[in-house]
Amino acid sequence: YKRQTEKWADLKAAYRLIDNDKVTFDAIASPHWQATRQQTAGTYLIACDTTEVNFGWDNEATGLGPLGQGDTGRGFLLHSGLMIQPETEEVIGLAGQKIRYRQPAPKKESATKRMARDRESLVWGQLIDQIGPPAQGVRFIDVCDRGADNFEVYCKLLLNRHDWIVRAARLNRKIQYQGQSMTLSDCLDKLPLAGTYQLSYRSAEHGWRKANIEVRQGTILMPAPRHQSPWLRELGITTIAMNVIEVREVKAPQGVEPLQWVLLTSLPASTFDESWTAIEYYEKRPIVEEFHKGLKTGCRVEERQYETSERLEAITGLLSVTAVRLLQLRSASRLTPDRAAREVVPSHWVTMLSCLRGGREIATVLDFYRQLAGLGGHMLRKGDGKPGWMTLWRGFEKLHVALRAVRQYRKKCG
Repeated sequence: YKRQTEKWADLKAAYRLIDNDKVTFDAIASPHWQATRQQTAGTYLIACDTTEVNFGWDNEATGLGPLGQGDTGRGFLLHSGLMIQPETEEVIGLAGQKIRYRQPAPKKESATKRMARDRESLVWGQLIDQIGPPAQGVRFIDVCDRGADNFEVYCKLLLNRHDWIVRAARLNRKIQYQGQSMTLSDCLDKLPLAGTYQLSYRSAEHGWRKANIEVRQGTILMPAPRHQSPWLRELGITTIAMNVIEVREVKAPQGVEPLQWVLLTSLPASTFDESWTAIEYYEKRPIVEEFHKGLKTGCRVEERQYETSERLEAITGLLSVTAVRLLQLRSASRLTPDRAAREVVPSHWVTMLSCLRGGREIATVLDFYRQLAGLGGHMLRKGDGKPGWMTLWRGFEKLHVALRAVRQYRKKCG
């Protein structure tokens, strides 16, 4: 806050606000979560992911937990569910968030004791419970990476009437396919071919290349694990039917590891078109990773220097909503670049930014996005690439300082 306030009194006021017992992570962010979930019709993806909010290994704030490999940092885990419109990729907002502090697992812990304690993997189900069932006429599809491949998570999804697309983590798990018990890996070799396509993608090792992809699909029964938590035993669900979709590269060049996705889903997958829809939905999951970049690289949440974990949680809630707004702006500039800027952001923002940029006309949301990044230091030349989170945040800060100055001037002189 030292960079965002001009007077010591303003800085102390900011500290008093964050230190108020009523100003918590949930209190700040929950109105946004509730507004996001209040959809009346349609299908929405909820892209779920966990990120480490790391304030540094030498941070002395009280209440923080260990992070990183070998406890190289201190902070907490932030688990978020970002709601996305699947056809347009419009970012609706955050449907829910959970903060969790990492606890080291006891040494030589038995499976029974491990299932009975508060495990880190429970955060996936806790977020699903927080979001709750969709309204009548609304469909939620949770899109998750390997961390959600857990029988308890699938139970939570069923109980809250969510559909799901989850990337499989354990190919050696036992499942039932066509009445026979086998590993998921063995099942993949028995799945019928649904179709093929060619994928162009870029890797760090080999640059741009084309991959020949086969899609296989089938229906499996996933049995409950042998070791169960007390909650799962009481629930009594013993098997869950779901579809499996394998995306497998064939004839990969020598020295290149073939691509493979194994997706577990409650969505229909009896035809290639149905499987293709699930694959397309899963490909939108990285949007939540962009939210984390906006929160950490753009809004610089990890640079905050409050002295307690409660205060750091509160500022994370505030900056999470800010990061969503910046992500919405960036998404709109890419998906609907010709949309009127005043339909996306307040009119006085457009007027002020135009003044700050020398009277430039700002008609579209793409104009606004580029000029905001220009205010933050992006040169906007053809060879400079797309604006990044840092320049967007700097422009956002400068714009709001100017808006605040005008409000203050009108109070004194109006």
